[in-house]
Amino acid sequence: MKTNPASVKSSSATSSLMVRLDAESKKCLAEAAGLRHISVSDYVRTVTVPQARREIRAAREEVISLTPEEQLAFWNALNETPKLTAAQRRLGAIMRGEA
Repeated sequence: MKTNPASVKSSSATSSLMVRLDAESKKCLAEAAGLRHISVSDYVRTVTVPQARREIRAAREEVISLTPEEQLAFWNALNETPKLTAAQRRLGAIMRGEA
């Protein structure tokens, strides 16, 4: 029988972490855990610890790490034509020697 590693409690899980959540967030975590057939605690450990490790590694390597949603928002922001303010247009004219 194949064992799901996420459902096996780690022997190194020796300290507790209490987190305050609103009802909707708690329900969301419970639903996600249920989809994986694991406890909420196991779900939080399975998802948050690897993410924390990725963020620490990115910080140490001085690399910006973005989620897929953040990547899309960043790309969309770069892809949009900026709308210049009146002050920016005046500055551009000055820099081009037109003012």
